[in-house]
Amino acid sequence: MKCKNCDVTLRTDFLYCPACGAKVIRNRITVRNLWVDILERYFNLDNTFVNTFVHLITKPEVVIEGYIQGLRRKYLNPISYLAISLTLSGFIVFLMSKLMGQINFDIFNTGANSVAQEKMMDVVFDIQALVFVLYIPIMAIAGWLCFDQKKYNFSERTVIFMYTLAQYSLSIFLPAVVILIVAPQAYAPFSLLTVAFMFLYAGYVIMRISKSRGISLISRIFIFYLILGVLYMVTSSIIPLIMFITGNLELQDFAPVKN
Repeated sequence: MKCKNCDVTLRTDFLYCPACGAKVIRNRITVRNLWVDILERYFNLDNTFVNTFVHLITKPEVVIEGYIQGLRRKYLNPISYLAISLTLSGFIVFLMSKLMGQINFDIFNTGANSVAQEKMMDVVFDIQALVFVLYIPIMAIAGWLCFDQKKYNFSERTVIFMYTLAQYSLSIFLPAVVILIVAPQAYAPFSLLTVAFMFLYAGYVIMRISKSRGISLISRIFIFYLILGVLYMVTSSIIPLIMFITGNLELQDFAPVKN
């Protein structure tokens, strides 16, 4: 018998491969052992996903700087972690598209929505993964002053904010699903709170990683928020601008439509 993963010859009584550590699978896949495999792979307390999620809350500097300095096996790499968060955020977008008629985007109670809102939301739904990923380099640019004492380059800052945005997305997943199912009309105000949470969590990560302290740290985080806020607004205006250029959006679309 040979290991399916590394081709090493195994004894018939082996449960795990002594060379690569892979579990020896003898039975056909069933629904039960498929679920067991998923639970063991992603929700075991010793699992890298659980460790990564918990430690990005309690000690993000250990996870992020560990990866930058060469640590690979203890935590999920940023690309895999980001992929999981994108998958789950895709499920949220799916729920939103199904419940669109019940979501109230009139956050300030003006009593009206607009055709432009609906058109732009349709586009955002189609490219939500691209929009999400686009914020990673934006945050990396905004954070260039925050880590000057450690001299992190753009790629290293990109790693920092890949973990940051993925953690933010995973943290809001369950509350977002609950609100969409239980009270979809409250999702728009909730989404504003999640943006505030994203800014706060990014500041927390910077605080834990940066060597600056006191006034120097506060001023750097403030500058980060300022640059990020400007870039966030500029990026948010790209979609309607492109829609105007292509003729998919017109000025009359912004006219309020009473509910």
